[in-house]
Amino acid sequence: MKVVVIGGTGLIGSKLVGKLKEHGHEAVPAAPDTGVNTLTGEGLAEVLRDASVVADVSNSPSFADDAVMEFFRTSTTNLLNAEAEAGVTHHVALSVVGTERLQQSGYFRAKQAQEELIKASGIPYSIVHATQFFEFMNGITDAATDGDTVRLAPVGIQPVHSDDVAAQVGRTAVGAPVNGVVEVAGPDRYQLDDLIREGLAARNDPRTVAADPHATYFGAELAEDTLLPGPDAHLGETRFTDWLAQQQ
Repeated sequence: MKVVVIGGTGLIGSKLVGKLKEHGHEAVPAAPDTGVNTLTGEGLAEVLRDASVVADVSNSPSFADDAVMEFFRTSTTNLLNAEAEAGVTHHVALSVVGTERLQQSGYFRAKQAQEELIKASGIPYSIVHATQFFEFMNGITDAATDGDTVRLAPVGIQPVHSDDVAAQVGRTAVGAPVNGVVEVAGPDRYQLDDLIREGLAARNDPRTVAADPHATYFGAELAEDTLLPGPDAHLGETRFTDWLAQQQ
């Protein structure tokens, strides 16, 4: 099976390509540095020739409201049009658990727009909603930092390792389209402020964490379950504490 991985040279994409190849599939990484640009359409027709599945794990280079909306609308529209021309029979996209609950945030409004384009395309699809990657904890911390204080809402979070996300996207890509959402999360549930405290302590980072119920997450206020998956989520195997120990 030929699977084209959009964003195939990034964190998730490179792992996804490797996992698909290990299982005997023809996995083709597609990104600007391989000559494929979903914003301009360059290289799309060529790379999609004879492809059965497209797995889009790309991300916007900018999180500014207008730029991220433009990225996801334009790239997804170009990609879906090219897939229709090529006869692709399964579109898989990686998105985020809680996207529909985070619409105060420009980034998540753009992700919602991406999902709506996919659903309306007529191409059989599967959307994989992942919780926050372990590798993204530093970004969450920096975004919430004010001076030496990290202000975070004391809400639930169930972070996941990127390897486990790539594995779930791979399983979804080679399976039948679900025409809906599949969730993947880590095995352990935390409180967001406690999780970040643990990460800071492991790195001997002197910043302090303040639990603030009104602290925003990339522009959105959080309820207790905003970032949490539903009861049917697929759970990864890697625990945050084990991953954190390996980083030291």
